[in-house]
Amino acid sequence: MKVRLTRWLRSPGWRRLRKLLPKVSKRWRWALVIVVPVMLPICLVNLAVAWVGHSAVFPLSPFHLGYKVDALGAYALHRPKCALFGDAPLAPELLARVERQHHLPCGLLGAIAQVESGRQPHRISSAGAMGPMQLIPPTARDLGVRDPFDPEQSVDGAARYLQTQMGTFHSVRLAAAAYNAGPGAIVGHRVPHNGQTEIYVDHVMYALSVERHARCAPARRSPAARARHSADDDD
Repeated sequence: MKVRLTRWLRSPGWRRLRKLLPKVSKRWRWALVIVVPVMLPICLVNLAVAWVGHSAVFPLSPFHLGYKVDALGAYALHRPKCALFGDAPLAPELLARVERQHHLPCGLLGAIAQVESGRQPHRISSAGAMGPMQLIPPTARDLGVRDPFDPEQSVDGAARYLQTQMGTFHSVRLAAAAYNAGPGAIVGHRVPHNGQTEIYVDHVMYALSVERHARCAPARRSPAARARHSADDDD
């Protein structure tokens, strides 16, 4: 390492850089002194979210920094328990049980989880949303979800939120829109057209149809099985 550093300091590139540095104006020097300490923490937070949360985040993005810091703190608290005991899987049985408990349409929680996080329990979005159901920190606190990266807690909190939206709007499409954009964005009982929510709702409805076909639809019997069932009824 010392040999490489010595060679680099003796290289022509370093000599040219040393000649350029004195030419930098004092104004630019002060700008660097001010900007670097400000941008470095922002960059570190965004890189941590991208690495921990498996998401694409622009390193210098100044948006949602508070939510991102809260999400990283929640993950730091969750990780030891996860390492020792593991996470409960986001199993169909869990989704079905919570849907029945909160009187939600069959398949809705699975569809939301698929669209929000791809069912990844440790997902952190570029906006600081957390866990498989992508709860933002204020919503998680309001719902009393202490560990949003725990699949069972995350699903239960999302179910209670969706139950409220279903009771308000009486529509799966509008409940999904409220989950994405917030209930205040629903005006005139229509899905907001903001370039994001309408696409999100379409994805949820497609995922819901797939989820219902896989988990909610009764299994089809073969013709032979139907014939045996009919014969048993005749007997």
